[in-house]
Amino acid sequence: MIFDKQSLLSDAQAITADAASTNVINLGPIATGTVRNIGKGKKIPLSIQVVEAFNNLTSLEVKVQVDDNETFTSPKQIGTTGLLALADLALGKKINIDSVPRDADERFFRLFYDVTGTAPTTGKITAGVVAATE
Repeated sequence: MIFDKQSLLSDAQAITADAASTNVINLGPIATGTVRNIGKGKKIPLSIQVVEAFNNLTSLEVKVQVDDNETFTSPKQIGTTGLLALADLALGKKINIDSVPRDADERFFRLFYDVTGTAPTTGKITAGVVAATE
């Protein structure tokens, strides 16, 4: 996988509590009367991978969100991994969202990491849009 800085959402981002991805992708303005849905049609590969093993937490859920503003005051969830148990968050684990989900129809795109249980002191994720996945 090859990541580029413009489409990178998390770059070895430490997940120690509930948090949005460090970066947000701005898909650009939508012209009046135009409908956008980048998740529809040909799949856009998305890679989410554990680059440092997690400890302490009970589970982690990675949510894919879009919003019409960069501050995500009213985020719309368009995809989720479901709950991932601590045992499933080992170094090298590829998380199960492999493409941008349907309904990515707003200007801004991000991931949100939802921690359940004790806050981890270790655990990092690298994620973003890529040219291809395995």
